[in-house]
Amino acid sequence: MIGPILNAAAILVGGAVGLTRKRPFSAANESFFKVALGVFAIWFGLRLTWISLQGPVGHQMVQLLIAVLALMLGKLFGRFVRLQELSNRLGRSARQNISEAAQNDPRRLEKGFKTCAALFCAAPLGILGAIQDGLSDYYQPLAVKSVMDGLATFGFARMFGPGVGLAALPVFALQGTISLSCSRILKPFLDLHHLTDPTNVAGGLLVFAVGLVILELKKIELAAYLPSLVFAPLIAWLFASKGS
Repeated sequence: MIGPILNAAAILVGGAVGLTRKRPFSAANESFFKVALGVFAIWFGLRLTWISLQGPVGHQMVQLLIAVLALMLGKLFGRFVRLQELSNRLGRSARQNISEAAQNDPRRLEKGFKTCAALFCAAPLGILGAIQDGLSDYYQPLAVKSVMDGLATFGFARMFGPGVGLAALPVFALQGTISLSCSRILKPFLDLHHLTDPTNVAGGLLVFAVGLVILELKKIELAAYLPSLVFAPLIAWLFASKGS
């Protein structure tokens, strides 16, 4: 639960600082944060994949193969159910609120809350990070998202006012529910059947992909890949069943 707490706290702090600080960050500072966050996401993703690869080299190659298959099937299923389209729709709605923001808008606080809640809750890294937080206490991906959301809230607070800080509530509720469900329900089952590591390998590769997107090195439909975390343990279970 460390990750969801960090994310909610970062939103509150970012909103408070945004309301009190008159000057925005310089372009140089924004570029620095962007590069740093992208590099950290890549590092945390590769690290999670590496520490989750267990056993001899041959077994590690099988785990990587399982992760690749899970990513391929996950993307196909994600496209079929249009997860990326849903994420994009929420993003467009938030951007419309941003473009229409006005200091004298009577619904300014409400729009600020809805905009930040939609952006922060729909972000694939938030869902992915909450799953990893619950499965393996690996909160670092959510730490990256915490900084991203804190910086975003800093800017939105100047635009929408104090309502943006309230977005910490749905973010904590969503991520906390996912994290607790994974740690209390899913993790014992996956550990019992030795399926946690294959799931984490796929998760690490997805966090790595998030870093590439942050650095604008590659355009990836991140939301479409989220079902990969369901396919990874299923494929690993099938491999184990055939092996036995």
